[in-house]
Amino acid sequence: MARADLRRSDEMRRIQIITGYTMHAEGSVLIEVGNTRVLCNATVEDAVPSFLAGSGLGWVTAEYSMLPRATNTRSPRDISRLKLNGRSAEIQRLIGRSLRSVLDRRMLGERQIIVDCDVLQADGGTRCASITGGYVALWLACRTLVDRGLLPRIPLRGQVAAVSVGIFGGEPMLDLCYQEDSRADADCNVVMTGTGDFVELQCTGEERPFTKEELARLLALGRKGTAKLCREQRKAIGDAWNL
Repeated sequence: MARADLRRSDEMRRIQIITGYTMHAEGSVLIEVGNTRVLCNATVEDAVPSFLAGSGLGWVTAEYSMLPRATNTRSPRDISRLKLNGRSAEIQRLIGRSLRSVLDRRMLGERQIIVDCDVLQADGGTRCASITGGYVALWLACRTLVDRGLLPRIPLRGQVAAVSVGIFGGEPMLDLCYQEDSRADADCNVVMTGTGDFVELQCTGEERPFTKEELARLLALGRKGTAKLCREQRKAIGDAWNL
């Protein structure tokens, strides 16, 4: 089935990761995946949540928000409701879990890194872009701690990235845009490490159940997509990756 942007079924959208996008955060990234754009800023705090006090362990958490005109129609800010909406709360927990999966919390020590993911423009895959860009922002924040002499090395055990896959028009496809995602028979968010291990799968039959053979094809696409995203992460970090 022809896709709206004429990509192959196993082809990613254009990816760009711009580091140092803002001047104040310890780690800052603008990630663009097709027309989806997310600003990820990582902030280091010299304290941990109360449940970790005295444990010697660090913590990484995330906050996620979609700007009012990130979509076709204006959505009100969460502050107007005086609470975080359910979708944002679920997504930011996913981002935090994904980033912690590759973190050496003991090496980080009793520090917390907060990764703020703000969707500037949405065209599908915002949570996946947040995880992928959030990892680079986290890496840069950790590198700042090393540069300041506060850590001996970057406390990350590997990479993590995420991509959406789904069944659209009866065919498994990689990296769904909104037009595809909103009409998909089934969709899945795949979070994987740089070595190809799974961190989390969120798979749903939206219009119909899907078979184990279809799931296998979706996971193969997810593996291909996350491998490419990990290459883009390393490219964005540049020569410092090997330090």
